[in-house]
Amino acid sequence: MNEPYMADHRHVAAPSQDDAVVIERSWDEPERFGAVFDAHYAEIHRYVSRRLGPQAGDDVSAETFALAFRRRRHYDVSRRSARPWLYGIATNLINRHRRDEVRLLRAVDRLRPEANPAQGHEDEVTAKVSAQAVKGVLARAVAALPADQRDVVLLVALSGLSYEEVAQALGVPFGTVSSRLNRARKKLRKALGGTNPLFDEGETGR
Repeated sequence: MNEPYMADHRHVAAPSQDDAVVIERSWDEPERFGAVFDAHYAEIHRYVSRRLGPQAGDDVSAETFALAFRRRRHYDVSRRSARPWLYGIATNLINRHRRDEVRLLRAVDRLRPEANPAQGHEDEVTAKVSAQAVKGVLARAVAALPADQRDVVLLVALSGLSYEEVAQALGVPFGTVSSRLNRARKKLRKALGGTNPLFDEGETGR
């Protein structure tokens, strides 16, 4: 990226930094956006890489922050943390690679259960979604979910965002996140022969 905030990579962001303040200041001082990059790039990169693999992870993560920088004047400064906003941008960009994501998930399904491949993108996705030894079946089931349900499932499983933050990331009401997750849970449980791969039936948030 050749964005102004990358010109001098010396920003050290405190874990408790107020992203809203930093972003607002970056409207007139673009280099300040580097603090947002430093604070969140590694996390966003892990998320994208787990969904698309490491090769696409680099490109999509870089594009996420380039797009965030260009849209920074539209950021809702009432929200202190930029994490949901950044996850939302990344998820929208992942939408352009749906076929790649489904291909990766289906590749897991083709692995023999007794195989023990090196820890990688597919293992990380399935390990986060379920502790059960049903990685292949689970991967196939996740790949078969409608895109909107898969986004919710993988954001909840991989990002550490609360349901409310997932709603912010996707630009949908909280109730929509809950209903999509509930529908996805039923489909995944059916695919896994009754095993619950996500959360307790009564759980509606964190």
